[in-house]
Amino acid sequence: MDYLLPILAYIIGSIPFGLVVGKWGYGIDIREHGSGNLGGTNSFRTLGVKAGILVTLGDILKGTFAASLAVLFHSGLHPLFVGLFAVIGHTYPLFAKFKGGKAVATSAGVLLFYEPLLFLTLLACFFICLYITKYVSLSSMIAGIIAFIYTLFTGELILIIIVGFLAFFVIYRHRANLGRIRQGTEPKVTFFSKKK
Repeated sequence: MDYLLPILAYIIGSIPFGLVVGKWGYGIDIREHGSGNLGGTNSFRTLGVKAGILVTLGDILKGTFAASLAVLFHSGLHPLFVGLFAVIGHTYPLFAKFKGGKAVATSAGVLLFYEPLLFLTLLACFFICLYITKYVSLSSMIAGIIAFIYTLFTGELILIIIVGFLAFFVIYRHRANLGRIRQGTEPKVTFFSKKK
């Protein structure tokens, strides 16, 4: 059974909530709008707050559920290892021509299952960075770096390795955003802006 869990986790991770919510709820394929990304950020910008929240929660919880499979099925596989396949599925989804999100929410969901305190710490760091910088992409990358630093103090090798990989992967997936930030063309969030 163990060898089936990564496959199942990948399939779970492949569920494209951005596409599902956009098409079923709004008649919109978000891949044709905004950044073209299937993740929560583009859902917020393209479909609005309610849809963005739904997509983000879906992307988080599929990571949480995938990581939990190792425990539910009493597997010898580590939950982080199984959860990693959900992140791969989210990024390269079977059901959306292998073009998915940028790994942030689903990675967070895996950590929510295995290390809830780290998840809450990263959530706080993300919103603090978002409030200061107004960049979702930069806040996501900073949260990834903080996650890796956090794991170094745990002494848990597999946590360090998996989170280190996820942090690197998140930064890699945001490499175009880094270029736009340097050029001053990266979109900023507006909901922290003061109303005149």
